[in-house]
Amino acid sequence: MKLVTYQAGQKIGVGVISADGEWVFPIRSVGPEYQTMLEVIKQISESEKQLLEYASRQEPYSYRGAARLQEVKLLAPVPVPEQDIICLGINYMDHAEESARFRKKDFDGKRPHAVYFSKRVNEATADGGEIPAHSDLVDSLDYEAELAFIISKDARNVRPDQVKDYIFGYTILNDVSARNVQNRHNQWYFGKSLEGFSPMGPCILTADSVAYPPYLGIRSYVNGELRQDSNTKKLIFDIDHIVSELSGGMTLKAGTIISTGTPSGVGMGFDPPRFLKPGDEVVCQIDEIGQLRNIVK
Repeated sequence: MKLVTYQAGQKIGVGVISADGEWVFPIRSVGPEYQTMLEVIKQISESEKQLLEYASRQEPYSYRGAARLQEVKLLAPVPVPEQDIICLGINYMDHAEESARFRKKDFDGKRPHAVYFSKRVNEATADGGEIPAHSDLVDSLDYEAELAFIISKDARNVRPDQVKDYIFGYTILNDVSARNVQNRHNQWYFGKSLEGFSPMGPCILTADSVAYPPYLGIRSYVNGELRQDSNTKKLIFDIDHIVSELSGGMTLKAGTIISTGTPSGVGMGFDPPRFLKPGDEVVCQIDEIGQLRNIVK
C-alpha cells in the first residue's frame, strides 16, 4: 500500500493510492480522521491499515474526494519532519571505494563500524520540486539515491530480530550533497543540509507491502543517463543493525526518518567528476516505491 501527502485545490491531506496506481483518495473518506502523515505513522492501528489496504483495491470513485493521481500535486510524504533525518555514510562497499578515490585516500576494504550523521530538513522537497544549486556557495553539487525508512513507534533497546516490528514503511531520499562544503568542514552536516537538499517521495510504501528485509533495486538517472544501479541487499549495515545499534543508546521516536546510504555512481565517483548543474534532471528510482524526479534550479 502506498500513502501520500498531497494537495488538491487548496486542501492538503493524506491519502491512499489505488492498487492500479491511477487514483488517490483521502484516508478520511474510509474512516480514520488523520490530518497529517505523522499522525498516520504514530496512531494508525493494524485494523485501520487493513481497512485502507482493502479500500485501495476497490473502485476509487466509491470514496468521497477521490481524484486521479495526475490531477493532484504530491508533496513530500512527511513535508516537515519533527527531527533531523538520520543518515548513513558510505554504507555500500563500492561507494566507499569511490569516496576514497575522490578524497585521494587509500581504502582498505574494511567497514567495521557504521558512519552516522544528521541532515537538517526545514521542509522536504517533493517529487517534481526544484533542487537549489546554491551556486554562490557550491561548486560540486551531487546526488545520492537512497532507501529511507520510517520508525512506527518509539524504539529503545530493540534487538535485531525485533526491528521489523518497528518499521512503518519506506520512501526514497535524494541525499543531495555539496561536496566542497562537506569536505571543507571535515564533517557532513552543513554540506548535506542546505535548503532544498532533501527531496523525498513520491510516497511511503508500507512495510507490509514487501518482504523483509527489503531487497530492492535502486537506481539514479541524470538527464536520462543511468548513473547508479544497485540493490539494497548490498547494504553493509542493514536495517536490523541500524535500528538495534542506535536504539541501544537513544530512543528513536515514532516518525524518525533514517536514510540508509547510497551505492556507487554519484557524481564525485567519475573521473573527472560529473557534478550537477542548473537545468539537470535527477531521477531516483527504487523498485516497488516509484520514482523521485527533481530539477536543479
